[in-house]
Amino acid sequence: MNFEGLDPGLAEYAPAMHSALDPVLDAHLNPSLLQNVELDPEGVTLEALPVQESVHIMEGVYSELHSVVAEVGVPVSVSHFDLHEEMLWVGSHGGHATSFFGPALERYSSFQVNGSDDIRQIQSLENGILFLTKNNLKYMARGGLIIFDYLLDESEDMHSLLLTDSSTLLVGGLQNHILEIDLTTVQETQKYAVEIPGVTIMRQTNRFFFCGHTSGKVSLRDLRSFKVEHEFDAFSGSLSDFDVHGNLLAACGFSSRLTGLACDRFLKVYDLRMMRAITPLQVHVDPAFLRFIPTYTSRLAIISQSGQCQFCEPTGLANPADIFHVNPVGPLLMTFDVSASKQALAFGDSEGCVHLWTDSPEPSFNPYSRETEFALPCLVDSLPPLDWSQDLLPLSLIPVPLTTDTLLSDWPAANSVPAPRRAPPVDAEILRTMKKVGFIGYAPNPRTRLRNQIPYRLKELDSEFDSFSQVTESPIGREEEPHLHMVSKKYRKVTIKYSKLGLEDFDFKHYNKTLFAGLEPHIPNAYCNCMIQVLYFLEPVRCLIQNHLCQKEFCLACELGFLFHMLDLSRGDPCQGSNFLRAFRTIPEASALGLILADSDEASGKGNLARLIQRWNRFILTQLHQDMQELEVPQAYRGAGGSFCSSGDSVIGQLFSCEMENCSLCRCGSETVRASSTLLFTLSYPEGSNCDKTGKNYDFAQVLKRSICLEQNTQAWCDNCEKYQPTIQTRNIRHLPDILVINCEVNSSKEADFWRMQAEVAFKMAIKKHGGEIAKNKEFSLADRKELGSPEGVLLCPSVEELKNVWLPFSIRMKMTKNKGLDVCNWPDGDEVQWGLAKAEEEHGVYVYDLMATVVHILDSRTGGSLVAHIKVGETYHQRKEGVTHQQWYLFNDFLIEPIDKYEAVQFDMNWKVPAILYYIKRNLNSRYNLNIKNPIEASVLLAEASLARKQRKTHTTFIPLMLNEMPQVGDLVGLDAEFVTLNEEEAELRSDGTKSTIKPSQMSVARITCVRGQGPNEGIPFIDDYISTQEQVVDYLTQYSGIKPGDLDAKISSKHLTTLKSTYLKLRFLIDIGVKFVGHGLQKDFRVINLMVPKDQVLDTVYLFHMPRKRMISLRFLAWYFLDLKIQGETHDSIEDARTALQLYRKYLELSKNGTEPESFHKVLKGLYEKGRKMDWKVPEPESQTSPKNAAVFSSVLAL
Repeated sequence: MNFEGLDPGLAEYAPAMHSALDPVLDAHLNPSLLQNVELDPEGVTLEALPVQESVHIMEGVYSELHSVVAEVGVPVSVSHFDLHEEMLWVGSHGGHATSFFGPALERYSSFQVNGSDDIRQIQSLENGILFLTKNNLKYMARGGLIIFDYLLDESEDMHSLLLTDSSTLLVGGLQNHILEIDLTTVQETQKYAVEIPGVTIMRQTNRFFFCGHTSGKVSLRDLRSFKVEHEFDAFSGSLSDFDVHGNLLAACGFSSRLTGLACDRFLKVYDLRMMRAITPLQVHVDPAFLRFIPTYTSRLAIISQSGQCQFCEPTGLANPADIFHVNPVGPLLMTFDVSASKQALAFGDSEGCVHLWTDSPEPSFNPYSRETEFALPCLVDSLPPLDWSQDLLPLSLIPVPLTTDTLLSDWPAANSVPAPRRAPPVDAEILRTMKKVGFIGYAPNPRTRLRNQIPYRLKELDSEFDSFSQVTESPIGREEEPHLHMVSKKYRKVTIKYSKLGLEDFDFKHYNKTLFAGLEPHIPNAYCNCMIQVLYFLEPVRCLIQNHLCQKEFCLACELGFLFHMLDLSRGDPCQGSNFLRAFRTIPEASALGLILADSDEASGKGNLARLIQRWNRFILTQLHQDMQELEVPQAYRGAGGSFCSSGDSVIGQLFSCEMENCSLCRCGSETVRASSTLLFTLSYPEGSNCDKTGKNYDFAQVLKRSICLEQNTQAWCDNCEKYQPTIQTRNIRHLPDILVINCEVNSSKEADFWRMQAEVAFKMAIKKHGGEIAKNKEFSLADRKELGSPEGVLLCPSVEELKNVWLPFSIRMKMTKNKGLDVCNWPDGDEVQWGLAKAEEEHGVYVYDLMATVVHILDSRTGGSLVAHIKVGETYHQRKEGVTHQQWYLFNDFLIEPIDKYEAVQFDMNWKVPAILYYIKRNLNSRYNLNIKNPIEASVLLAEASLARKQRKTHTTFIPLMLNEMPQVGDLVGLDAEFVTLNEEEAELRSDGTKSTIKPSQMSVARITCVRGQGPNEGIPFIDDYISTQEQVVDYLTQYSGIKPGDLDAKISSKHLTTLKSTYLKLRFLIDIGVKFVGHGLQKDFRVINLMVPKDQVLDTVYLFHMPRKRMISLRFLAWYFLDLKIQGETHDSIEDARTALQLYRKYLELSKNGTEPESFHKVLKGLYEKGRKMDWKVPEPESQTSPKNAAVFSSVLAL
């Protein structure tokens, strides 16, 4: 707003502009307003002041609802209704900001934005609030934490800002230019020239930028070039305010008179279609502010500084009866704003009071506001009463105060670290007289020692105990298999042993005794299984990825969300990422980066897995970031929900992105600075470190800081020299990520030697630090330590074996300095006092990162090596899977999952265990994000959709889509059948005894999926009969068994209803999520190939319903002939026929078993079935050989039951 020409009486309030610094209250303050108001020593109110207890509001008519004091005696400079939450923001002339929640105007937050300048404009964004002062732009969280502080030139005099999109901002003022600022990089990207004296008001429509000048003009500028397209010379004196709605622009201002400037009571109205003025609108107040309030009509609200408000139509006549009066505490109104819902008006006066006018008793500021986050109340736990008469009462119930003095129990480390004793050697007499029976030895007791006693003897730390580096020699020579006995069994590559039953008799529980799901390794390019597990156990990634859904056919974010959903549902059973890897193989960038391995290279281990997984790590983060940036309202998948972020950013960017500043300095002195962002960092090791045999110590934090703030000399183009010149490239960090991802780049012996040397130096320093009296037994567990008297929560010194090969810290501390520098240091693990200090320092840009995962490359010449992950599984995962609340490190080796000690996650014996990727996360990361999973798949995915096939006609349709009144409910029956084609043939070998051993099973792909209605008037009619289009080469269509013919899956020539796998997958996912029960024959294999995890209580498989223990499985064709008198699967299989038959068999099962209430009678039916099957050799007779089994004697006994 332009204050030139305002009421001269405002000048006498100039001393009160900064009354927050003066304890004396303004003399013009209304004494009645100060009743029951407590003031702090600085003269600022501590509580908002409700003026009226209850106000009667008439519906549809604006009336005053509440008034509160923002800051006593300090004029309000700006007010703004939050566009995302139910809040009103108020800025004062003293640079103080206050927010009020809801129509009751309850004080939410209050903080100082600027110490000297007034706040001139406020703009709310999704994650915070923008405040504009004279030469400063500050972005702060709603609680008051600074997100960024952008200082403008001291000569600037900014008055207005305009948010053009989610990440671009225009800032203008009393100078000859307007700045364009990128909110993502916090950099000035453009500077647009404007005429003097500048721009004080900016508006935007879908056609123009509107700029209001203090000279009284309004210019219309192009949205792209910012060039002036039209110009309206509204007032001869100065412009006070203007607003735009539809095709109308209305402005108020001051006209030049002989005595100076006078407020013009004619509003200038312009038609934007013809670009000319229409009849001016005469009003009955002195207009200082105006806003369009479009509800039923395009009303204008015109406000005077004295508190008069008039409503009128911009093309009509103003009626004096439409004037109402605001009763300001001070003599002048200083600001005015309208809520997005048009239900509330806010006025701020010169005495610091805010008035809320509404047209309903319970207004809302926005049509759809999100929930506001409030601070948790302080909860003080009451101490339990202690009964001293109880002898067994633990004294640990008495809380011990935190003190800096040395406690009596605070012994030196040398005296307090328990050292378990080694087992004494077996007496020579026992060995001489021992007799062996099998592997058990028996010998008489020589009575040379007392019972249950051993001599107490401390061993010195010598090479006798240092057996970690000793590798057992292979019985066939070290030269042939050097890593045979070096690699621990649990780290070796795991394989699935296939039988004639496939995977049904493979014992996965032997490898995984937890309830977490492993991943199967036999799929092409499954080397990334360990990284999929790492991403899954990042709670924000798991939740936010599952909320994503788009219409791209091959979207890695969608497929990863589907895979995470399977991992959530699994109760220890392994999953497979076949659909995810299928989408991964179709992405051109993955192939260009060499991430797609041939089967031969993957089996032989020819590729460098460490480099491969690091490239994959960079690729997947970039791809997920792009996929989640491209969110749009899907049409094919109408059930998709909205995004969690703006179109310019993604949740991956919010979690992993780190803002960087790259500086290039030429030797001529020319410096170029550009902003960029990265999703991960690569370790850069000190030069010549492998040649330093003195064992110089480098903290991991030092190397990490050097890698982040990288400085290097390189050839680059210099605009000043106009040629390539040697330049110094430096990189500084501007914003720390929530998840710090590090590629270790240990790709040669040079880097491996550096890790090995630093681990040895760290080991020596740890031994020296603990005085040489640390435990030497690697198997010294936490339970053993508790038995030795260590209370829970007190961390004991690690053993010798735990300290070996450890250089990596469990926690690091990072701090942004004021001069754009970065401080990084190793942080002691488990120090709760330090953790509390770190938590308090987060407000000052200090963050502690905890190690969450390490991905390592296992060197094994027998199998070509493998990749495994150590992951610290959080409390939320244990709570969901096991119902307990704790954290634990686990080893994830495909489908092998095993708990490990935390030191094992950071121990890297470079002879066989090489680090590849590290993941550090900020402490309390989960609290920063909304972790609610909202299923984005809705019922509309089941409605009719177009076919991909060009030749498909309605006459070829084999199904009737569901209507809205047919939508399935929980427990409804759905008949399901699927047909498959072969992509890769089975790999098997013939043993010397004539038996066949499956090395790798055939790779199948779903080709047709059919679902039929299981109840209702249309029972048995299909509602899904989708043929799945595939871009991969089909080796065998299996026409005899699937009914799929060449060309059925080709969109150019197919006459079938052809869809994408993702489209049909969403339909099945919706049916699973809604709780229907699938009826089919052999559904376990169907769901496995489709890559779905279905709860067991939602599967009714006729294979198992008509099966006796330890007997063979019976085909659907034989069951249909025996029970239903149906001949099916004559020449080929038809999925519609099979699904209907399975439904009929289930109805027959309910009939024969009396809904499962008579198992004994049904057992007799099964015995008759198996007897008939053996006689018929399980073959259905031809029509001329035998009639229906219903006419046979064996079936008559069944009916009699």
